[in-house]
Amino acid sequence: MAKTTLGRLPREAIRLFELPRLPQDVIEGFKVLVDLTGTISDAMDQLGIVGVVPGYVLPPVTNGPRIVGPALTVRNIQRVAQIHKAATVDKTNTQGETEAHNLAEPGDVLVIQGIMGCSNMGGQSATIAKRQGFIGAIVDATVRDPEQYRSMGWPVWCKGFTPITGKWRMQTVEVNGVVQICGVQVRPGDLVCADEAGVAFVPYDRAADVLALARQIDAGDTKRKKDIDSGARVADLMTRKYK
Repeated sequence: MAKTTLGRLPREAIRLFELPRLPQDVIEGFKVLVDLTGTISDAMDQLGIVGVVPGYVLPPVTNGPRIVGPALTVRNIQRVAQIHKAATVDKTNTQGETEAHNLAEPGDVLVIQGIMGCSNMGGQSATIAKRQGFIGAIVDATVRDPEQYRSMGWPVWCKGFTPITGKWRMQTVEVNGVVQICGVQVRPGDLVCADEAGVAFVPYDRAADVLALARQIDAGDTKRKKDIDSGARVADLMTRKYK
């Protein structure tokens, strides 16, 4: 069945109804990397690709989980001049991330370019997102209801928390367009890889190259760790080639 808009946004604000999707074996290849974002970061460095956000900039709400999946993007803009002084503004709800929920496929990752100070996602929205197939969310902004994400076991990376609603303080203006996440350009369908150390956005058209190099790095790191555990001399560790 063809996907359609819910009417929360103008039709032209939804740039894509279907994501470009990588082969499943590529996604699975990233999932089994031992040091997920560290290995990808090293590979992307060698290939000259900018796409990694460290955990101190965009930390996980819950430590431990890791996710790998295609980005389904949302862009929000500020609607009021001052976030904390919105009592007199029109109370029309202009949040539209439900349009993204409506397009989600199992395994997708919700990626939001948002507004600091108010909530860009709350517990009810997250519950719908999880039900629709999103495996987690990356939010370059603040959210609320962190305890609900933890109790749901649904991974979220964000800049912080706020109890202040975003319903009339911000406006969703685009779904599945190009977004900026902590200075990194992310397109719909780019591969999101996130763990406790940070978030790596792998460009869709470079994913195979990144994976091939990441596998080499991962194998070398695994061998070196075994040599360290087996008691190899420091001098030998410094001279052996692992990659």
